[in-house]
Amino acid sequence: MSFSAALIVTSVAIQAPADTLRAAVERHIAASGAAAAVYFRSLRGADSLAINADTRYHAASTMKVAVMIQVFRDADAGLLGLRDEVEVTNRFRSIADSSTFSLEAADDSDSSLYRRIGQRARIGELVELMIRVSSNLATNILIERVGAQRVQATLRSLGADSVAVLRGVEDGAAFRAGMNNSVTARGLGVLLRAIADGEAASARSCGAMLDILLGQRFRDGIPSGLPRRTRVAHKTGTITALHHDAGVVYVGGRPAYVLVILTRGLARQEQSAALMGDLARLFHIHVTRADYVRSARPS
Repeated sequence: MSFSAALIVTSVAIQAPADTLRAAVERHIAASGAAAAVYFRSLRGADSLAINADTRYHAASTMKVAVMIQVFRDADAGLLGLRDEVEVTNRFRSIADSSTFSLEAADDSDSSLYRRIGQRARIGELVELMIRVSSNLATNILIERVGAQRVQATLRSLGADSVAVLRGVEDGAAFRAGMNNSVTARGLGVLLRAIADGEAASARSCGAMLDILLGQRFRDGIPSGLPRRTRVAHKTGTITALHHDAGVVYVGGRPAYVLVILTRGLARQEQSAALMGDLARLFHIHVTRADYVRSARPS
């Protein structure tokens, strides 16, 4: 085989899996019975796949990524310090009618912060609690600090217009009025790519955000389908019949691709987690196979 012919064969080997990848992903989604949205993009080029990527879903806790970005941008601008302390409070105002509401520890994925109400906590600590253990209380305290409208402006500036952060968590009056946080798979993918590429804030802040996302405690989604010890900087989101995961997956010690999976309609989280794991496995095989083919090209 000539050198030029070898290049042609190599090119086909890289492209063919992408064609079959979509079909395989769509088969898995159809077999699960879920409504699902998927966004995949390589950080090394234009390789991408989007399925229902512009369909809006209730954000659940994935919107906390946008709040984190705003905190770090404010830190970069000198508007706050990650070591600054704020009061731990559990009294918030609804965006719907300005009525007050509180959160219940039993409904939060982290109860530790409730034991510190009336005390003070560092902003950086609250960010870690918000992302790693998905603390709703930490989230609402931070949203009051940085402002939901400012978060929304930052989302627009980053090109993630389809992510809407209108309010904090458990604002019942706003929920009943239809004022909800929402996301698309593409919008979350844009945010994660901006963090991975060092564009969401300063390079140093983006590195710190990746480190926080790497400490995610809930790993039954995307990480469950990847080889053991694969590093994933991600944020999950779960409410009734909704289960999302969005992250940056590392290959060879470096951020390699962004993967976002949003699901709706499965009553048991074990089902949605299994679907996410299956889809994550398909994408990882696609990426690592392409890397192998590239490395095998004649020099």
